[in-house]
Amino acid sequence: MMVSTNECKHILVTGGAGFIGSAVVREIVGNTPHRVLVVDKLTYAGNLDSLAAVAADPRYSFIRADIVDAARMKEIFAAFQPDVVMHLAAESHVDRSIDGPGEFIQTNVVGTFTLLQAALEYWRTLGEPQQKAFRFHHISTDEVFGSLGEVGFFTETTPYSPNSPYSASKASSDHLVNAWRHTYGLPTIISNCSNNYGPYHFPEKLIPLMIINALEGRPLPVYGAGANIRDWLFVEDHARALLAVAMRGVAGQSYCVGGCNEKTNLEVVQAICGLVDELEPDARIGPRAGLVTFVADRPGHDSRYAIDPGKIAADLDWRPRETFESGLRKTVKWYLENRNWWERIKSGVYSGERLGVVA
Repeated sequence: MMVSTNECKHILVTGGAGFIGSAVVREIVGNTPHRVLVVDKLTYAGNLDSLAAVAADPRYSFIRADIVDAARMKEIFAAFQPDVVMHLAAESHVDRSIDGPGEFIQTNVVGTFTLLQAALEYWRTLGEPQQKAFRFHHISTDEVFGSLGEVGFFTETTPYSPNSPYSASKASSDHLVNAWRHTYGLPTIISNCSNNYGPYHFPEKLIPLMIINALEGRPLPVYGAGANIRDWLFVEDHARALLAVAMRGVAGQSYCVGGCNEKTNLEVVQAICGLVDELEPDARIGPRAGLVTFVADRPGHDSRYAIDPGKIAADLDWRPRETFESGLRKTVKWYLENRNWWERIKSGVYSGERLGVVA
């Protein structure tokens, strides 16, 4: 049974002030009739500025809370009475997981367990039609599958083989979600996505960090030889995919979401250099490609990720609208036009330092 998309639903979005979560919330408020409640702890990567465009809409509301807080989660479910949960709250940066894996276990594993328990208790109070229509959509990553060789793609049946503390914590949460469906009957769905990029991306991640450093004439640190390959997905395309999964996906299924844009890290950085040179030339800095600096590789750096999105295309009629070139141009222009957003971050919680270095 699929969730109806025509009537107004109550959608609870955890991590809705984060990069992907805020894109989902903007998609819901901007393009559907549904009500949305954002639950976010507002850690360093949570930013209410990312929700400013929808904050005045009466269908949007926000609660600052930690998903590890069982009593608070129970209260929120009882008060908001969601029809759909979209669970995006997570620690997500591989380098930070190397420096401090404990936070990843706490949020990604214990937090998901706590949320599942709250959802299950609430779901059991519903009538049969509401129980069948309810969805707990857990948003995960392709990193749970490990590293690909030179050929092949991740699919919904790829065995799990996580290699970083981050991916191990997300794999654990995936398994919990499946267990709560199999054991207790909670209607759950999982989606696994490739690397996202786009507006409102916290500047510790590759693309925004390179854009900002290029604008400022700072070194562009590239791990190893820059040969590691990722499949890049524009965040607004991903938001549309997530809403399709949450509203029309089949309980018990998983969906892989990819952009079909494989690029080496060096190719990504070179493309950014070309766009910044074009859109904001600076004679004092010169061609930004001269800022590329090769640094020691990340410990345990997976070689290649790539997703086959055939299932979500066939079952839910979703396909990315942006190519890497069109999406990257939009992204660079956004950072040029929204300096206040990232300058506030750089002046406070993150100044561009390297993370994830094992002593």
